[in-house]
Amino acid sequence: MNVGLNVIGFLPGGFGGTETYFRNLLHYVQEIDHENNFTLLCDVQNVREFPLFNTAFKTKSYNFAKPSLNWLVRGLLRATMDIDILCPKIARACIDVIHHPFTVVNPKGLKIPSVLTFHDMQEEFYPHFFTASELRRRKATYKASVKEATRIIAISEYTRQCLVEKYGTNNDKIDVVYEGCGPEFRVLNNPEDAEKIKSKYNLKRPFLYYPATTWPHKNHKTLLLALKLMKERYHFDGELVFTSIVGRPGSEILKEIERLGLGNMVNVLGHIPYAELPYLYNVARLMVFPSLFEGFGIPLVEAMACGCPVVCSNATSIPEVVGDAGVLFNPISPEEMAEAIWSVWSDDERRQKMRLMGLDRVRFFNWEYAAKQTVEVYKKAVDFFH
Repeated sequence: MNVGLNVIGFLPGGFGGTETYFRNLLHYVQEIDHENNFTLLCDVQNVREFPLFNTAFKTKSYNFAKPSLNWLVRGLLRATMDIDILCPKIARACIDVIHHPFTVVNPKGLKIPSVLTFHDMQEEFYPHFFTASELRRRKATYKASVKEATRIIAISEYTRQCLVEKYGTNNDKIDVVYEGCGPEFRVLNNPEDAEKIKSKYNLKRPFLYYPATTWPHKNHKTLLLALKLMKERYHFDGELVFTSIVGRPGSEILKEIERLGLGNMVNVLGHIPYAELPYLYNVARLMVFPSLFEGFGIPLVEAMACGCPVVCSNATSIPEVVGDAGVLFNPISPEEMAEAIWSVWSDDERRQKMRLMGLDRVRFFNWEYAAKQTVEVYKKAVDFFH
């Protein structure tokens, strides 16, 4: 079987959790598959973005990225004549099945079996979180991509249910393949490393940790209201640590911190090196995850794998991922959020129990198993087509 892995249009650093998903999938499929051949279809400038170490994997690059003459011509022909000049080029790659890993089939109209990984349809529930142009893009591409794909990989049972209920997708067309976390996310027992990370980021007090970009659904402002309540009601004297607070939305969060008088209780680290994430999970007293919407929620798995207790939202896929290992709250209620966080923060015995439950729970989420399941979906797509 010749498999095409389609990352045309990929923007390094701009795809959030879907980028984490694909990078891990690519690594572990190379680890486990020595039977099939794979072609990575990518833009010229991204050829070195994806390390290939399995000799059955090769790269084929295309120069259609924005801005380029090919990008302009392709756009004009699609808009005026519904012709995509990228299709015949990919068709010449001689692949048996193509995997689109980022929710959208691109290009449309290929006459070969296809697998689409569908991550979430947040716009169906929170359209006000998106610009008008982004809403138009999603409305024009998401449902049409699901309809065209031969097989769908949903990253959670919740996402599968959304596809069935909102798009009317045939349940038999969907395979649920959970995401995972790499071996770097584990319990670290070196006190010197812990002290180094604390010193680097000035972490002098016990802290709550929230690793999330400043998209609206990540719900930072409600968490800050909960923190203020904890300070007033429970005399909370720890810290809240944020990572990935950047750009204009980040500046709004900084203003909210000052407005609520929490400047001495919130440590904003911005972007940190990926290699340091396991250390922060390990030294945090707990991770709080107040997100309103997740297709899966990789930080939940990362935290549990590091032995970090998780207090989290009861919304969307989140309860499915944490199971009994997490403490849940209503993400739109600062009062309920504060109460749940404090119940774990203030109870050493409970945190230790949650730590052990999280380490047990995380065994369900394994990138190697996800890679094996994904290759099986490729086979299903090919068999269905023939």
